[in-house]
Amino acid sequence: MNLLGIDFEDWYHPELVEPFISEKNKKPIISVDAMGGDLGPSEVVLGIAKSASMNPEAKFIIHGDSSALSKLIEKKSIQDKCRIVDAKDIVSMDQKPRYIIRHGKNTSMWSAIQSVRVGEANVCVSCGNTGALMALSMLRLRKSPGVNRPAIACLWPSRNELGFNIVLDVGADIKADEQDLLQFALMGLNYARRGLKISRPRIGLLNVGTEEHKGRAELKLAHDLISIASKKENFEFVGFIEGGDIPSNLIDVVVTDGFTGNIAIKTAEGTSRLISEKLKVAFNSNLFSRVGALISAPSLIKMRKQIDPSRVNGGVFLGLNGIVVKSHGSADKTGIASALNLGITLNNADLYDRSSNEIILEQEEVKIK
Repeated sequence: MNLLGIDFEDWYHPELVEPFISEKNKKPIISVDAMGGDLGPSEVVLGIAKSASMNPEAKFIIHGDSSALSKLIEKKSIQDKCRIVDAKDIVSMDQKPRYIIRHGKNTSMWSAIQSVRVGEANVCVSCGNTGALMALSMLRLRKSPGVNRPAIACLWPSRNELGFNIVLDVGADIKADEQDLLQFALMGLNYARRGLKISRPRIGLLNVGTEEHKGRAELKLAHDLISIASKKENFEFVGFIEGGDIPSNLIDVVVTDGFTGNIAIKTAEGTSRLISEKLKVAFNSNLFSRVGALISAPSLIKMRKQIDPSRVNGGVFLGLNGIVVKSHGSADKTGIASALNLGITLNNADLYDRSSNEIILEQEEVKIK
Protein backbone atom coordinates (compact mmCIF):
# COMPACT_ATOMS: atom_id res chain seq x y z
CA MET A 1 0.00 0.00 0.00
CA ASN A 2 1.27 3.45 -0.88
CA LEU A 3 -0.10 6.52 0.88
CA LEU A 4 1.35 10.04 0.84
CA GLY A 5 4.29 8.60 -1.11
CA ILE A 6 5.21 6.11 1.62
CA ASP A 7 5.37 2.34 1.09
CA PHE A 8 4.26 0.48 4.22
CA GLU A 9 4.58 -3.12 3.08
CA ASP A 10 8.21 -3.38 4.21
CA TRP A 11 7.42 -2.53 7.83
CA TYR A 12 6.50 -6.05 8.90
CA HIS A 13 9.30 -8.59 9.41
CA PRO A 14 7.94 -11.78 11.06
CA GLU A 15 11.42 -13.14 11.76
CA LEU A 16 12.10 -10.14 14.00
CA VAL A 17 8.98 -10.32 16.14
CA GLU A 18 9.02 -13.97 17.23
CA PRO A 19 8.36 -15.01 19.97
CA PHE A 20 6.30 -11.85 20.45
CA ILE A 21 3.43 -12.99 18.22
CA SER A 22 1.30 -15.43 20.20
CA GLU A 23 -1.18 -17.98 18.90
CA LYS A 24 -4.16 -16.08 17.46
CA ASN A 25 -2.63 -12.98 19.07
CA LYS A 26 -4.51 -13.58 22.33
CA LYS A 27 -1.71 -12.91 24.81
CA PRO A 28 -1.14 -9.22 25.54
CA ILE A 29 1.60 -7.70 23.41
CA ILE A 30 1.74 -3.96 24.03
CA SER A 31 3.29 -1.52 21.59
CA VAL A 32 4.67 1.46 23.52
CA ASP A 33 5.62 4.91 22.24
CA ALA A 34 8.53 5.52 24.60
CA MET A 35 9.38 9.04 23.46
CA GLY A 36 6.11 10.93 23.87
CA GLY A 37 5.93 11.58 27.62
CA ASP A 38 6.94 14.79 29.38
CA LEU A 39 9.25 12.86 31.72
CA GLY A 40 11.12 11.07 28.96
CA PRO A 41 11.79 7.41 28.10
CA SER A 42 13.30 6.62 31.51
CA GLU A 43 9.90 7.08 33.19
CA VAL A 44 8.19 5.07 30.46
CA VAL A 45 10.57 2.15 31.00
CA LEU A 46 9.97 2.33 34.76
CA GLY A 47 6.23 2.13 34.03
CA ILE A 48 6.78 -0.85 31.75
CA ALA A 49 8.80 -2.60 34.44
CA LYS A 50 6.05 -2.00 36.97
CA SER A 51 3.36 -3.28 34.61
CA ALA A 52 5.49 -6.31 33.66
CA SER A 53 5.79 -7.31 37.32
CA MET A 54 1.99 -7.22 37.60
CA ASN A 55 1.34 -8.97 34.28
CA PRO A 56 3.90 -11.77 33.81
CA GLU A 57 2.21 -12.95 30.60
CA ALA A 58 2.59 -9.58 28.85
CA LYS A 59 5.34 -8.58 26.43
CA PHE A 60 6.24 -5.12 25.17
CA ILE A 61 7.45 -3.72 21.86
CA ILE A 62 9.11 -0.40 22.69
CA HIS A 63 9.57 2.29 20.05
CA GLY A 64 12.16 5.04 20.33
CA ASP A 65 15.88 5.72 20.51
CA SER A 66 17.32 2.20 20.70
CA SER A 67 20.65 3.23 22.26
CA ALA A 68 18.96 4.99 25.17
CA LEU A 69 16.20 2.41 25.59
CA SER A 70 18.51 -0.61 25.65
CA LYS A 71 20.43 0.80 28.63
CA LEU A 72 17.23 1.62 30.52
CA ILE A 73 15.75 -1.82 29.86
CA GLU A 74 18.93 -3.61 30.91
CA LYS A 75 19.01 -1.57 34.12
CA LYS A 76 15.53 -2.86 35.02
CA SER A 77 16.38 -6.43 33.87
CA ILE A 78 13.32 -6.78 31.67
CA GLN A 79 15.11 -7.69 28.41
CA ASP A 80 13.15 -10.96 28.13
CA LYS A 81 9.89 -8.97 28.18
CA CYS A 82 10.83 -6.33 25.63
CA ARG A 83 11.82 -5.80 22.02
CA ILE A 84 13.08 -2.42 20.84
CA VAL A 85 12.14 -0.84 17.52
CA ASP A 86 14.48 2.03 16.66
CA ALA A 87 12.58 5.24 15.87
CA LYS A 88 14.66 8.38 16.24
CA ASP A 89 12.07 11.10 15.57
CA ILE A 90 9.68 12.43 18.21
CA VAL A 91 6.21 13.95 17.88
CA SER A 92 6.29 17.16 19.92
CA MET A 93 3.24 18.55 21.68
CA ASP A 94 3.07 21.61 19.43
CA GLN A 95 3.21 19.80 16.09
CA LYS A 96 -0.01 19.77 14.08
CA PRO A 97 -1.59 16.40 13.18
CA ARG A 98 -1.50 17.24 9.46
CA TYR A 99 2.27 17.70 9.60
CA ILE A 100 2.76 14.37 11.41
CA ILE A 101 0.60 12.54 8.87
CA ARG A 102 2.83 13.81 6.06
CA HIS A 103 6.23 13.75 7.74
CA GLY A 104 5.98 11.45 10.77
CA LYS A 105 6.96 8.07 9.31
CA ASN A 106 10.13 7.85 11.41
CA THR A 107 8.55 8.90 14.70
CA SER A 108 8.12 6.57 17.66
CA MET A 109 4.37 7.29 17.66
CA TRP A 110 3.89 6.22 14.05
CA SER A 111 6.01 3.12 14.61
CA ALA A 112 4.02 2.16 17.73
CA ILE A 113 0.70 2.38 15.88
CA GLN A 114 2.16 0.48 12.94
CA SER A 115 2.89 -2.51 15.20
CA VAL A 116 -0.85 -2.79 15.91
CA ARG A 117 -1.73 -2.34 12.24
CA VAL A 118 0.46 -5.23 11.06
CA GLY A 119 -0.66 -7.52 13.88
CA GLU A 120 2.54 -7.86 15.89
CA ALA A 121 0.92 -6.09 18.88
CA ASN A 122 -2.58 -6.00 20.35
CA VAL A 123 -2.55 -2.54 21.88
CA CYS A 124 -0.76 0.78 21.36
CA VAL A 125 0.00 3.01 24.37
CA SER A 126 1.37 6.54 24.03
CA CYS A 127 1.87 9.58 26.27
CA GLY A 128 2.25 11.84 23.23
CA ASN A 129 0.33 14.54 21.38
CA THR A 130 -3.37 13.59 21.52
CA GLY A 131 -4.33 15.16 18.20
CA ALA A 132 -1.44 13.52 16.36
CA LEU A 133 -2.12 10.16 18.01
CA MET A 134 -5.78 10.24 16.98
CA ALA A 135 -4.94 11.35 13.43
CA LEU A 136 -2.32 8.61 12.95
CA SER A 137 -4.58 6.00 14.56
CA MET A 138 -7.40 6.85 12.16
CA LEU A 139 -4.98 6.86 9.22
CA ARG A 140 -3.27 3.55 10.00
CA LEU A 141 -5.99 1.57 11.82
CA ARG A 142 -9.05 3.13 10.16
CA LYS A 143 -12.47 3.66 11.68
CA SER A 144 -14.57 0.60 12.35
CA PRO A 145 -17.35 0.08 9.78
CA GLY A 146 -20.33 2.30 10.52
CA VAL A 147 -18.52 4.56 12.98
CA ASN A 148 -18.86 8.23 12.08
CA ARG A 149 -16.63 9.75 14.77
CA PRO A 150 -14.23 7.87 17.04
CA ALA A 151 -14.39 8.88 20.69
CA ILE A 152 -11.92 9.07 23.57
CA ALA A 153 -13.27 7.36 26.67
CA CYS A 154 -11.68 8.04 30.05
CA LEU A 155 -12.22 6.51 33.48
CA TRP A 156 -13.45 9.09 35.99
CA PRO A 157 -13.11 8.53 39.79
CA SER A 158 -16.59 8.02 41.19
CA ARG A 159 -18.68 6.67 44.07
CA ASN A 160 -19.44 3.46 42.18
CA GLU A 161 -18.32 0.11 43.56
CA LEU A 162 -15.58 -0.12 40.92
CA GLY A 163 -14.38 3.35 41.85
CA PHE A 164 -14.87 5.06 38.49
CA ASN A 165 -17.27 5.80 35.62
CA ILE A 166 -16.67 5.87 31.87
CA VAL A 167 -16.93 9.30 30.22
CA LEU A 168 -16.91 9.81 26.44
CA ASP A 169 -16.12 11.75 24.33
CA VAL A 170 -13.38 13.77 26.08
CA GLY A 171 -11.72 15.36 23.10
CA ALA A 172 -11.57 13.27 19.91
CA ASP A 173 -13.85 15.74 18.10
CA ILE A 174 -15.60 18.87 19.35
CA LYS A 175 -18.71 18.22 17.23
CA ALA A 176 -21.39 15.62 17.85
CA ASP A 177 -24.95 15.38 16.54
CA GLU A 178 -27.67 13.05 17.82
CA GLN A 179 -26.42 10.07 15.77
CA ASP A 180 -22.87 10.58 17.05
CA LEU A 181 -24.11 10.69 20.64
CA LEU A 182 -26.05 7.47 20.02
CA GLN A 183 -22.85 5.85 18.72
CA PHE A 184 -20.96 7.09 21.77
CA ALA A 185 -23.59 5.48 23.99
CA LEU A 186 -23.25 2.15 22.16
CA MET A 187 -19.45 2.27 22.23
CA GLY A 188 -19.52 3.16 25.93
CA LEU A 189 -21.93 0.28 26.48
CA ASN A 190 -19.50 -2.13 24.82
CA TYR A 191 -16.61 -0.75 26.90
CA ALA A 192 -18.56 -1.11 30.14
CA ARG A 193 -19.71 -4.66 29.36
CA ARG A 194 -16.47 -6.06 27.98
CA GLY A 195 -13.85 -3.97 29.75
CA LEU A 196 -15.49 -3.49 33.15
CA LYS A 197 -17.74 -6.56 33.18
CA ILE A 198 -20.90 -4.57 33.97
CA SER A 199 -23.75 -6.72 32.66
CA ARG A 200 -26.40 -3.99 32.51
CA PRO A 201 -24.66 -0.59 32.41
CA ARG A 202 -26.46 2.61 33.34
CA ILE A 203 -25.95 5.33 30.75
CA GLY A 204 -26.58 9.05 31.23
CA LEU A 205 -26.56 11.91 28.72
CA LEU A 206 -24.79 15.03 30.00
CA ASN A 207 -26.91 18.19 29.84
CA VAL A 208 -27.40 21.51 31.63
CA GLY A 209 -30.30 20.03 33.57
CA THR A 210 -32.21 16.80 34.07
CA GLU A 211 -35.51 18.13 32.75
CA GLU A 212 -36.44 16.80 29.29
CA HIS A 213 -37.17 20.27 27.87
CA LYS A 214 -33.63 21.55 28.59
CA GLY A 215 -30.63 21.48 26.27
CA ARG A 216 -29.82 21.83 22.58
CA ALA A 217 -31.94 20.21 19.89
CA GLU A 218 -29.43 17.42 19.19
CA LEU A 219 -29.39 16.48 22.86
CA LYS A 220 -33.18 16.09 22.91
CA LEU A 221 -33.06 13.93 19.78
CA ALA A 222 -30.18 11.88 21.20
CA HIS A 223 -32.22 11.37 24.38
CA ASP A 224 -34.99 9.73 22.38
CA LEU A 225 -32.59 7.64 20.27
CA ILE A 226 -30.66 6.30 23.25
CA SER A 227 -33.92 5.59 25.10
CA ILE A 228 -35.14 3.42 22.21
CA ALA A 229 -31.76 1.68 21.89
CA SER A 230 -31.76 0.84 25.61
CA LYS A 231 -34.71 -1.53 25.15
CA LYS A 232 -32.98 -3.50 22.38
CA GLU A 233 -29.52 -3.53 23.95
CA ASN A 234 -30.69 -4.19 27.51
CA PHE A 235 -29.03 -1.27 29.26
CA GLU A 236 -30.52 1.28 31.62
CA PHE A 237 -30.82 4.78 30.22
CA VAL A 238 -31.17 7.15 33.16
CA GLY A 239 -31.82 10.15 30.89
CA PHE A 240 -30.23 13.55 31.27
CA ILE A 241 -27.63 14.07 33.99
CA GLU A 242 -25.78 17.18 35.16
CA GLY A 243 -22.09 17.86 35.67
CA GLY A 244 -22.32 17.06 39.37
CA ASP A 245 -23.52 13.55 38.52
CA ILE A 246 -20.35 12.58 36.60
CA PRO A 247 -18.59 11.16 39.72
CA SER A 248 -21.84 9.81 41.22
CA ASN A 249 -23.07 6.24 41.66
CA LEU A 250 -26.17 6.95 39.55
CA ILE A 251 -24.52 5.97 36.26
CA ASP A 252 -21.72 3.85 34.78
CA VAL A 253 -21.32 5.66 31.43
CA VAL A 254 -21.54 9.40 30.74
CA VAL A 255 -22.17 10.44 27.12
CA THR A 256 -21.28 13.92 25.87
CA ASP A 257 -19.60 15.74 22.97
CA GLY A 258 -15.81 16.09 22.89
CA PHE A 259 -15.83 19.84 23.52
CA THR A 260 -17.83 19.54 26.74
CA GLY A 261 -16.09 16.36 27.87
CA ASN A 262 -12.61 17.78 27.38
CA ILE A 263 -13.42 20.93 29.36
CA ALA A 264 -15.02 18.84 32.12
CA ILE A 265 -12.06 16.50 32.58
CA LYS A 266 -9.49 19.31 32.54
CA THR A 267 -11.58 21.33 34.99
CA ALA A 268 -11.70 18.32 37.32
CA GLU A 269 -7.94 17.79 37.07
CA GLY A 270 -7.27 21.46 37.77
CA THR A 271 -9.65 21.45 40.73
CA SER A 272 -7.98 18.33 42.12
CA ARG A 273 -4.57 20.02 41.97
CA LEU A 274 -5.96 23.17 43.61
CA ILE A 275 -7.46 21.20 46.51
CA SER A 276 -4.18 19.33 46.99
CA GLU A 277 -2.21 22.58 47.07
CA LYS A 278 -4.66 24.22 49.49
CA LEU A 279 -4.51 21.22 51.82
CA LYS A 280 -0.69 21.35 51.89
CA VAL A 281 -0.78 25.06 52.74
CA ALA A 282 -3.42 24.52 55.44
CA PHE A 283 -1.56 21.64 57.09
CA ASN A 284 1.69 23.61 57.16
CA SER A 285 0.19 26.84 58.48
CA ASN A 286 1.09 26.26 62.17
CA LEU A 287 2.24 23.66 64.68
CA PHE A 288 -1.25 22.40 65.49
CA SER A 289 -1.98 21.94 61.77
CA ARG A 290 1.19 19.90 61.33
CA VAL A 291 0.22 17.66 64.24
CA GLY A 292 -3.24 17.30 62.73
CA ALA A 293 -1.68 16.37 59.40
CA LEU A 294 0.34 13.58 61.06
CA ILE A 295 -2.77 12.20 62.77
CA SER A 296 -4.80 12.43 59.55
CA ALA A 297 -2.05 11.06 57.29
CA PRO A 298 -3.39 7.46 56.93
CA SER A 299 -6.88 8.70 56.01
CA LEU A 300 -5.51 11.33 53.62
CA ILE A 301 -3.30 8.77 51.87
CA LYS A 302 -6.28 6.43 51.48
CA MET A 303 -8.41 9.24 50.06
CA ARG A 304 -5.65 10.30 47.68
CA LYS A 305 -5.38 6.78 46.29
CA GLN A 306 -9.13 6.64 45.73
CA ILE A 307 -9.28 9.88 43.72
CA ASP A 308 -5.78 9.84 42.20
CA PRO A 309 -6.14 10.25 38.39
CA SER A 310 -3.00 8.16 37.82
CA ARG A 311 -4.85 5.13 39.22
CA VAL A 312 -7.12 5.14 36.17
CA ASN A 313 -4.80 6.91 33.75
CA GLY A 314 -5.55 6.25 30.10
CA GLY A 315 -8.07 7.45 27.55
CA VAL A 316 -9.17 4.70 25.16
CA PHE A 317 -9.79 5.51 21.49
CA LEU A 318 -13.07 3.80 20.65
CA GLY A 319 -14.38 3.22 17.13
CA LEU A 320 -11.10 2.10 15.54
CA ASN A 321 -9.93 -1.27 14.24
CA GLY A 322 -7.58 -1.75 17.17
CA ILE A 323 -7.01 -0.64 20.75
CA VAL A 324 -5.15 2.62 21.36
CA VAL A 325 -4.65 3.99 24.88
CA LYS A 326 -3.64 7.62 25.39
CA SER A 327 -1.78 8.20 28.66
CA HIS A 328 -1.42 11.64 30.22
CA GLY A 329 1.68 13.37 28.88
CA SER A 330 2.83 14.16 32.43
CA ALA A 331 2.25 10.62 33.75
CA ASP A 332 4.88 9.15 36.05
CA LYS A 333 5.75 5.45 36.25
CA THR A 334 2.56 4.72 38.22
CA GLY A 335 0.37 6.46 35.65
CA ILE A 336 2.14 4.80 32.73
CA ALA A 337 1.81 1.37 34.36
CA SER A 338 -1.88 2.11 34.87
CA ALA A 339 -2.33 2.91 31.16
CA LEU A 340 -0.46 -0.27 30.19
CA ASN A 341 -2.54 -2.34 32.60
CA LEU A 342 -5.70 -0.85 31.12
CA GLY A 343 -4.56 -1.85 27.63
CA ILE A 344 -3.84 -5.39 28.85
CA THR A 345 -7.25 -5.61 30.50
CA LEU A 346 -9.06 -4.44 27.36
CA ASN A 347 -7.07 -6.84 25.19
CA ASN A 348 -7.97 -9.74 27.46
CA ALA A 349 -11.61 -8.65 27.30
CA ASP A 350 -11.62 -8.64 23.45
CA LEU A 351 -12.86 -5.05 23.52
CA TYR A 352 -13.03 -4.53 19.76
CA ASP A 353 -14.18 -8.07 18.94
CA ARG A 354 -17.82 -6.99 18.75
CA SER A 355 -18.83 -6.37 15.13
CA SER A 356 -19.32 -2.71 14.32
CA ASN A 357 -21.97 -3.81 11.84
CA GLU A 358 -24.19 -4.32 14.88
CA ILE A 359 -23.85 -0.61 15.58
CA ILE A 360 -25.04 0.17 12.05
CA LEU A 361 -28.07 -2.11 12.43
CA GLU A 362 -28.90 -0.71 15.85
CA GLN A 363 -28.78 2.84 14.56
CA GLU A 364 -30.99 2.02 11.58
CA GLU A 365 -33.57 0.51 13.88
CA VAL A 366 -33.71 3.45 16.29
CA LYS A 367 -33.68 6.36 13.81
CA ILE A 368 -36.54 8.76 14.37
CA LYS A 369 -38.17 9.89 11.13
